[in-house]
Amino acid sequence: MSSSETITKRYLPWVVAAALFMEQLDSTIVNTAIPSMAISLMVTPLSLKAVVTSYILSLAVAIPVSGWMADRYGTRRVFMTAIGIFTVASILCGLSVNSPMLVAARLLQGFGAAMMMPVGRLAIVRTFPKAELLTAMNFVIIPALIGPLLGPTVGGLIVHWMSWREIFFINVPVGLAAIWLAHKYMPDYKGEEARPLDVMGLILFGTGVALLSWLLEIFGEHRLDITSWGVLFAISVCLLAAYGWHATREQFPLLRLQLFKIRTFRVSVLGGFFTRLGVGGLPFLLPLLYQLGLGLPAWQSGLLMMPSAAAAMFMKFFSARLLARFGYRQVLVVNTAFIGVTIAMFSFVQLGTPIWVIVLISLCQGFFNSLQFSSMNTIAYADVSQKDSSMASTMASSMQQLSMSFGLACGSLITGWYLGDMPQTDRVVLTSALHHAFLTLAGLTVLSAGMFWTLKKNDGESISRGTKAKEPETVVATAEQTPAQ
Repeated sequence: MSSSETITKRYLPWVVAAALFMEQLDSTIVNTAIPSMAISLMVTPLSLKAVVTSYILSLAVAIPVSGWMADRYGTRRVFMTAIGIFTVASILCGLSVNSPMLVAARLLQGFGAAMMMPVGRLAIVRTFPKAELLTAMNFVIIPALIGPLLGPTVGGLIVHWMSWREIFFINVPVGLAAIWLAHKYMPDYKGEEARPLDVMGLILFGTGVALLSWLLEIFGEHRLDITSWGVLFAISVCLLAAYGWHATREQFPLLRLQLFKIRTFRVSVLGGFFTRLGVGGLPFLLPLLYQLGLGLPAWQSGLLMMPSAAAAMFMKFFSARLLARFGYRQVLVVNTAFIGVTIAMFSFVQLGTPIWVIVLISLCQGFFNSLQFSSMNTIAYADVSQKDSSMASTMASSMQQLSMSFGLACGSLITGWYLGDMPQTDRVVLTSALHHAFLTLAGLTVLSAGMFWTLKKNDGESISRGTKAKEPETVVATAEQTPAQ
């Protein structure tokens, strides 16, 4: 191994971690500040889910382009540009004077993040062999989890002593540091072959996903009559189905659906999608429970979010051993059930619940979530060839962000359903609605364990145990076998 390769392996995880730190810090701070934003902008807290969902929606729509851009322009240039866009958008968020302006700035911020993490993950996958991938991914996550650890506390203190606008300006020094690290240590990988951008696929997939997410956001808020909502929902489904048909005929599709023929990739992506439907609503619902349900100030609410991040960091030191000992199949099935149980335990949190009980539940939640995400994010690449790594990273990131967007909308929708026409200012009624929402999300999470049951006992051993498996075959699209006329 050359000295340049050694330096790249040593510092690349820190480069990607710096970007992930900034992204995670931003998202956790925003969740904590939602109630204060609602008062400042004179809107209801639940209606501000658009501030969070717009960011995640932008990620889901723009991530498919990131793989093409990295292959075309190189990982270093795209990564640095993405951080720059994210930093500028953060400044615009802090200068927003109303809810629509804030949502628009969050959309731009999401576009920057959409190019950051998939490209960073792609660089990790291409730099480290499969036997070292789990360790490298965990190393990336550990520093990045400092963001969720500091985010709620810093956000709560800022909101308590200053304005919520200052929370976005924290990204400026972090963004500048990340750009410097990327310029110095990010390798400049490009695609082996130039492929054109699938514009039609981007239109079909992007429009379908955007429309579907928007409909989930407004459902139950009486902005549309049920007939109009149903028609638009059918249109969104048809657009996504049209993309599925288009992708099978396109020589260079935006997302190559043939990768789902690989069992480990399919189970990781689809199983992770349904698991995140349950987990995705917690970052938005828990601050509401703590601040509006329990009446805690923002800074105390932020402190209660810290145990989960701390436990997640602690688990990263054990996830590799657990996967090597029990295998991906057993870990994912059992751990998914544990996540469902911890989500359900939040339904017992009410006014008068001892703080140590809340902290214990949060520790369990962070512990199991960390193991789940490490497992799902790494087994996706167990049987994917190096040639398909860029497309696999793009597809996995797209589905991950889409599931988080749907999970957030699902959590808010379920809470709104249980709340009915009752006012959100009624602490008892709101707490009851949140409790029912936690139980519903817990049930969805436990059901998702069935997806991981389809794994085989030895799946993922090339990552968890460093077992040398046969070289994965490159997945070739149907259109490449029989080129379109």
